Amino acid sequence: MAIRTQESLSGFIASDPQLTYTERGDARFYARYGQENFQREEDGTFTKLEPSFGNLVLYRATAERAFERFTKGDQFVAEGYAHDYTYERDGQRIAGEEFVAKKIGHDTARTRYHVDRTPRQALERQAAGQAFEPPQHHQATPAADSLSM
Repeated sequence: MAIRTQESLSGFIASDPQLTYTERGDARFYARYGQENFQREEDGTFTKLEPSFGNLVLYRATAERAFERFTKGDQFVAEGYAHDYTYERDGQRIAGEEFVAKKIGHDTARTRYHVDRTPRQALERQAAGQAFEPPQHHQATPAADSLSM
């Protein structure tokens, strides 16, 4: 079976994220992103260069979740694709590029965080006022007469 891959992007959120809605009513997350750049020197050291910047967008439910969870300065890793576009402003055609992320998460190498593993359905039931009892997990205990070599 072939491994499915997509383009990825890692960087930091460089501007305050914005949540808007398209003409069709779909949520749209927008932020400028930055990527740090380094140059390797002949002696093996690295010199930090100016960062490069671009546009990051997400749509629909992913956009709404990202808007709740990301803020300026956050380090991220995203999966998606680069999208070239053009638009007209003051009679001139302007070309641009954006990264359309289908999935996004905080960069675990650079971010401390807590993972909430409560199933989403349970959260929805709690919000509706219904009780939820998570399944009980029991740790396996070794048998009293286990063999050793």
